[in-house]
Amino acid sequence: MRNRNVHVQLWLNPKEAEALARNAEKCCLSQSAYLRHLITGFVPNEHPPLDYYAMMRRLYGLTNNLNQIAEKAHVLNVIDAQRYDRYAKMAEQAILDISKTVIEPRKMNEEEYFETSTTGEN
Repeated sequence: MRNRNVHVQLWLNPKEAEALARNAEKCCLSQSAYLRHLITGFVPNEHPPLDYYAMMRRLYGLTNNLNQIAEKAHVLNVIDAQRYDRYAKMAEQAILDISKTVIEPRKMNEEEYFETSTTGEN
């Protein structure tokens, strides 16, 4: 059964329709999904450049290598393990922060929400 069973018809002028299509395409979302994000107060991010995914794979590989080195360092007690662990965690947090900034939609602030809802043409 459908989660969404209320049909809404929307009339737009050509300029608005073009903007909706362009903005949804930039975010790699359907127009419906794009509008649902906006209705719930989130601004979808544009699809990240292809380089983003390659860079993130490299960062994940580096942090994986750091974790393997940290395991050996703990066993052999050859480096400052606490300091190393702290920096490895900082690298992992940086990856999460970058992903959140680039991928996840951000919540609209109140001013943006009301600006978006009141700027429509009749």
